[in-house]
Amino acid sequence: MKGLLRKTGAFAVAMVGGVAGWLVFFPPELLRVGDGYAAKIVCSNVFLAGRDPQAVLAEDVQAPGHPLLKFVSVSLDPDPQAVTARIFGFAAPVRAVYRPGFGCTATAGGTMQALAAPGVDNAGAVAASADSPDLAWPEGSKAEIDPAFQELAEDAELTGPGVRAVVVIKDGKLVAEAYGQGFDRNTPLLGWSMTKSVTAALVGLRIAAGRMDPQKADLLPAWSGDERARIKLIDLLAMQSGLAFNEDYGDVTDVTRMLFLESDMAGFAAAKRLEAAPGSRFNYSTGTTNLLSRLWMGTFDEPAAALAYPRQALFGPLGMTSAVMETDASGTFVGSSYMYATAQDWARFAQFLLDDGRWKGRALLPDGFVEFMRSPTAASGGDYGSAQVWLTENGRRAGTGNFPSDTFWMLGHDGQAIMLVPSLRLAVVRLGLTPSRTGYDVQKLNGKIIEALD
Repeated sequence: MKGLLRKTGAFAVAMVGGVAGWLVFFPPELLRVGDGYAAKIVCSNVFLAGRDPQAVLAEDVQAPGHPLLKFVSVSLDPDPQAVTARIFGFAAPVRAVYRPGFGCTATAGGTMQALAAPGVDNAGAVAASADSPDLAWPEGSKAEIDPAFQELAEDAELTGPGVRAVVVIKDGKLVAEAYGQGFDRNTPLLGWSMTKSVTAALVGLRIAAGRMDPQKADLLPAWSGDERARIKLIDLLAMQSGLAFNEDYGDVTDVTRMLFLESDMAGFAAAKRLEAAPGSRFNYSTGTTNLLSRLWMGTFDEPAAALAYPRQALFGPLGMTSAVMETDASGTFVGSSYMYATAQDWARFAQFLLDDGRWKGRALLPDGFVEFMRSPTAASGGDYGSAQVWLTENGRRAGTGNFPSDTFWMLGHDGQAIMLVPSLRLAVVRLGLTPSRTGYDVQKLNGKIIEALD
């Protein structure tokens, strides 16, 4: 009996060792995706937003995420500033490294070309006055509170679970501002897919400079000689390229593999096959927007000039001192998903769109570009605009109910939303951590704010 027990024990030890070895040397992609997600989110929130790493892991990663994320742990490295995530304490490690001005970049499975470029002082290219609490927004950070709007911004039933910031802009003034516990006007918050609209604006700036053309096809050398060469820039902007891309976040899919495992996200998206004729089918694709980042950055002769461009051409003029767009490991901006900014700075960008791409009387975007952005596309059935904005949200369509016909939305994962109504000179910014399973409907907040205008 003792011999049998010894053999059984040895077998169990061997099995455990074998499983551990398998997890170390051949970790399943799901585990690597989980660690990549944890490393990236914790790193950005620690080094950009100054939050506690364990709180970020628990609140932002584990609470709303896959059950396996409960087994992920993180550790901080001071030099260079980085976060490493490991599931079960040892398996599938992924490291995310921070660079000033460019946020955090995950290093799973690829070279870190991005780290060859030095970090920058993000505030160096923007107006110092934008942080002043003594100057009214948007030049400073001082709000001009309207009690009717402020009451709505503080209504927990309207702002929903996990809310982190609500800002209301009317007639160019910040008239309401409220924050969740632990967050304030100085906390940079992740916009997720709201970043896509910022990428559209960067493309618009390059169009204004004569360096891009919406009707141009044959966009990438890798597409030359096959049907993908027929894809036009306007097809990418409108999410109707015809490229295959699985946007399901529930498992290891195209979007999760790209965001948390791929060192070259645009290259990953560019390699997808064509499954529909360009312009014929709407397919919401995070990969598409990262292709747009690769394309606009490619209009510069030097990578350093492209990396400096968002700060110099957009964030600087708008006084968005907090705004940071992060890159992948290849050095391409993740223009689909990874931009952090304070609620007031997200509101500055919204005001810029309300003013048709003008700021303080100066035209930055081509005339009519914002109208083009929100013009409905046939391929989407009118749900999506021609350049990275939504015309419906949770079943509400512009021009129905109390939403005027020129209403459009910037929307992001886990409850990020900006409603823009140019005819009312109104923008409502709502940021938080509110998974769709909560059933929260931001349009109840938006609708009440529109009603308060009467």
